[in-house]
Amino acid sequence: MVTMISRRAALAAAALALGTALVGCASVAAPSSTLPADAPLIAFYGDSYTLGTGATSPSVRWSTRIAESRGWREFNPSVNGLGFINNRTLFGDGDVPSMIIEQQPDLIMVTMGLNDNFSFPFAADAIEAQITTDLQRLRNGVPDARIIVVEPFWYTAQQPESVGIIIDWVREGAAVIGADYVEGASTWIAGRDGEMADDGLHPNDEGYALMTRRMDAALLELGL
Repeated sequence: MVTMISRRAALAAAALALGTALVGCASVAAPSSTLPADAPLIAFYGDSYTLGTGATSPSVRWSTRIAESRGWREFNPSVNGLGFINNRTLFGDGDVPSMIIEQQPDLIMVTMGLNDNFSFPFAADAIEAQITTDLQRLRNGVPDARIIVVEPFWYTAQQPESVGIIIDWVREGAAVIGADYVEGASTWIAGRDGEMADDGLHPNDEGYALMTRRMDAALLELGL
């Protein structure tokens, strides 16, 4: 039997869903425009850790730093508290995968799954199914894009059993669609108090700098 998530994690779910700062929202409307229109476009499908909640500016979140360092335009419609199921109100037209498909990016990075741990006790089957559905939609909708699926992030040193289960589902989903997979991301920021924002839930600027370094190294291993 799967261990139930602690009360502390349940309380954290509400805070993660609300977020402490809606940084990075400007990038949702259109890809970044400081680069030539023919520069490669990367789209991010993520939650607050990819949106940049907790950072002092969208410019220091890891997604923007990674894109800028490689000369990629960024499209980042990530949403606070979003999971494959958690805090999800749309499935299909108008949801984040459909927004990404509409952009027809050259690269897609999926950084989802953290928040689904808070829905796991009552929605495990739905989470597993939706991971498969969302990843297959992205593959079918943008067949020529290179897709990079990242092991779901986590934020505390101790992981509930659900974290490992969701990681396995995400890894398997990535393999099915032939996506690249980045391992180990669940430990990058977990339990590092000095690199967390005042809410104790999201990275601060130093935390996002750490995530940038880790992601940069992972992408270099993939030849990106």
